[in-house]
Amino acid sequence: MKTAFTEQVGIEVPVICGAMYPCSNPELVAAVSEAGAIGIVQPISLVYVHRHEFRAGLQRIRALTSKPVGFNALVEQSSKVYLERMKQWVDISLEEGIRFFVTALGNPRWVVDKVHAAGGIVYHDVTERRFADKAIDEGVDGLICVNNRAGGHAGKKSPEALYEELASLGKPLVAAGGVGGPSDLVRVMKLGYAGAQLGTRFIATEECRAHADYKAAILSAKERDIVLTDKISGVPVSVINTPYVQSVGTMAGPIARRLLRGPRTKHWMRTFYTLRSIRSLKKASLEGGRYHDYWQAGKSVESINEIVPAAQVVRELAAAIDAGLSSAFAG
Repeated sequence: MKTAFTEQVGIEVPVICGAMYPCSNPELVAAVSEAGAIGIVQPISLVYVHRHEFRAGLQRIRALTSKPVGFNALVEQSSKVYLERMKQWVDISLEEGIRFFVTALGNPRWVVDKVHAAGGIVYHDVTERRFADKAIDEGVDGLICVNNRAGGHAGKKSPEALYEELASLGKPLVAAGGVGGPSDLVRVMKLGYAGAQLGTRFIATEECRAHADYKAAILSAKERDIVLTDKISGVPVSVINTPYVQSVGTMAGPIARRLLRGPRTKHWMRTFYTLRSIRSLKKASLEGGRYHDYWQAGKSVESINEIVPAAQVVRELAAAIDAGLSSAFAG
């Protein structure tokens, strides 16, 4: 199946395995790409969770697949040290042959300039029109449309409302959120999206190194069990409503909320929350319920009921498209 997205990126199936901290291990990224979709490298996971020197980690992925893989660049300028490290990672990624980049949380211009100079493609995460307009002004090639069903940093609008808001921009749109199975993918493709980004579905796969407790929680959770918390990064993040989440609450305190609204203080507060929670997310995801069960997931949990190989997920999604949408979306 061909869409504007698959044509730009050079893949067969219009599906992205979204970058996930801490779940984007090299074996998962490679398995999704090898199956014909595209896996995205999350650099902090690669280096600090799965303990690969960055270039060696990319080479590990390349040893497992020769097909396209992508890279996730968080471009928020909260730390000069972090930003310089991200620039180095982008440069190394280009040197190692990566040509698809997904940017988020800031101005993507410097990534666009580097990637376009190498003949690559940049998509940017957006949750509403004003962010999309800014990203397009900075030269991005397409948009990852993060809706209110997404895991991780979720948007506020439904997939339908977000598509209607962004369709006139003339860029390929990828739906992010709420796609856990074939019928979900068919639904968003019928809306007009050129592809879909999945995260939660790929955590519940054999290649993902997330703990069995985390995967079991995804299988047993229902849509109603997904809640938003401000306490991971200072912006709403979708998590499973476990007893631990209930005990610590989901809303930032009044002082923190005030600082998060300030144009000069919001970046500092987001960094504070992220540094405080990053260890908990890592340990919970990899060590299971014996640590705090802080598990990110989206509302797609409703349609996820078994742990299977990542390639099987991709094949089932591709088959659903072939069954009913090929003629409508060809070219």
